[in-house]
Amino acid sequence: MKSLLFQLVFVFLSMNVISQEIKQSSPILLIYDASGSMWAQMEGKTRVEIAREVLSTSINKLPDSQQIGLIAYGHRQKGDCKDVEYLVPLANSDKTKVINEIKKVKPLGMTPLAYSAAMAINELKKSGTKATIILVTDGIESCDGNICQFIQQAKDAGIDFKLHIIGFGLKEEETTELRCAAKPGEGQYFDALNSDGLLTALDQATTETVDFPAGNYGIKVKLNGELIDALIQVLEAGTHTKVSLKRTYRDSVLISLPEGIYDLKIQALENTNLEPILLSGVSADPDEIVYREISFDGGKMVWTTTNNGKPWDCSIKIVDSETQRSVAAGRSYGEPKEFEVNPGTYDVVLLALGISGEKEVTKEKVVIRAGESLSLNHDFQTGTAKIGAVHGSELIDATVYIKEATSKTNVAGMRTYTAQSSNPREFILTPGDYEVTVTPVDRAYAGKKAVFQMKVSPGKTVEKTVDF
Repeated sequence: MKSLLFQLVFVFLSMNVISQEIKQSSPILLIYDASGSMWAQMEGKTRVEIAREVLSTSINKLPDSQQIGLIAYGHRQKGDCKDVEYLVPLANSDKTKVINEIKKVKPLGMTPLAYSAAMAINELKKSGTKATIILVTDGIESCDGNICQFIQQAKDAGIDFKLHIIGFGLKEEETTELRCAAKPGEGQYFDALNSDGLLTALDQATTETVDFPAGNYGIKVKLNGELIDALIQVLEAGTHTKVSLKRTYRDSVLISLPEGIYDLKIQALENTNLEPILLSGVSADPDEIVYREISFDGGKMVWTTTNNGKPWDCSIKIVDSETQRSVAAGRSYGEPKEFEVNPGTYDVVLLALGISGEKEVTKEKVVIRAGESLSLNHDFQTGTAKIGAVHGSELIDATVYIKEATSKTNVAGMRTYTAQSSNPREFILTPGDYEVTVTPVDRAYAGKKAVFQMKVSPGKTVEKTVDF
């Protein structure tokens, strides 16, 4: 009986140990950029200050049991392409130790990306450990290495790892080699243009570890044939409950979807005028990889607004012709104004600034087709009225109110004051008939006013000075 009890206890403990081993996440290895360029300014701080703060925040979010190691490069000597050091071993599970080491690192030297990756991966090969490697860099390779080629060779050799690369403050043309390396590394390249971007990238990279499958639902998002940066939200079918979030960073991505039915909401991050695309009832099978291309196929409308043929400032609002929902708005400032919108039919409301009278025009049912760039224009026709007030040869201060002659609707009103620059007062008016009332401000002219009719014609100036 005792023997049987012992066997049962032993089996229970063994199963518990096996269960813990299965749940235990593989190590995460940070490769930290300590090259001299990390002293560059961003958001009023140095990049190294931002990196320290953001890395600390992200690391603190990890489970207490998470093993995390740290490699730094460029922190000891200038001009040394082998200045790469293991600061915290891979078996470490003390998050504070990693954070403290990051705080102590002072940027100084080169950017040996390939050599740093080699040190990390060779350690995995020797120990037989699989890990998630996260490389944070604010620069490109400066030591003649080829990180993309090395990562491919390491994968071909059967070394088990996932490599994410975060480009911190890089220009688009500087990311080619890094994107190239992330693909064979079965990870993702992330663009981090500021502190928020860095934190988002780190949070996603530390979540998408080597323990999880590369994904079973591949998506690329395009606009007019070009890959664009987009946010993909995975939702429980028919709800707003978020299952996961993925950003494309102008690349194709693989999403891990458990078996089931989902809705995908795709939002273009490079043009906020584009409406999100919702894919409903997407089915996922963990044993089958599906690839899908999402195309926004936006079209452009370019508006040029003028007044009597001259460039003119105008506010522009674009609304869906069917729903009358606003989809885009902007101001021309006297220059051609471009909008990129989904294909469809729109009403465009043009409101001329600095003009009195009927200054709003609606262009109805403007059709935009995918990939089309439509040049449109509208010329507002106006005339000028100059109205002043005098007493003999002396300028006097008076109020000027202008109404439409028929409807008596107030159109404009100002004072003339007594400065030559404002008396007579100038009004830019849409063509038509107006009623003008001029009333002196000074009490000496109490009870006096002048009321007269005035016709404004396109491109013409009409002038009237009332002598009190």
